[in-house]
Amino acid sequence: MDADPPTLDITVCTRDGRPVRVPGLARWLAATAPARARGSVTVVLVGDTAMRRLNREWRDKDYATDVLSFPADDDGPRVRGQQRHLGDIVIATGVATRQAREAGHAYGTELKVLALHGLLHLLGYDHETDEGQMRRVEARLRRKGGLAAGLIERESRA
Repeated sequence: MDADPPTLDITVCTRDGRPVRVPGLARWLAATAPARARGSVTVVLVGDTAMRRLNREWRDKDYATDVLSFPADDDGPRVRGQQRHLGDIVIATGVATRQAREAGHAYGTELKVLALHGLLHLLGYDHETDEGQMRRVEARLRRKGGLAAGLIERESRA
């Protein structure tokens, strides 16, 4: 009998690894993700101060951004039965709250927008250099997931 195909396993937690209950986020992201997104992903919810520190350290930008993606650096051999860790998506909760208010939707919806955007970065997409490829994929997936607007689309209107 064949094993089940690999899936996208998503954990939502705080920066110290404590689980966070965000109803439907992990299930929604797994269902909305591109078919090639297989393995594990951690979505880490942090405060704006922690996000500002990360953004300064990794991007030399001194402000709290909404989402950062940290792809896993694990191209080594896999142990049979273990999923590949794709990486971590870090979301600033304060920024997400403000953006949800500005966009006129729920905080949970904003987390979906940001998590999808972060996942695409983990998969290698880069809207700053890919001549619209990430924008097109994000638009298709957000429609699939029932989101009115994606992050790239929203930023281009600003």
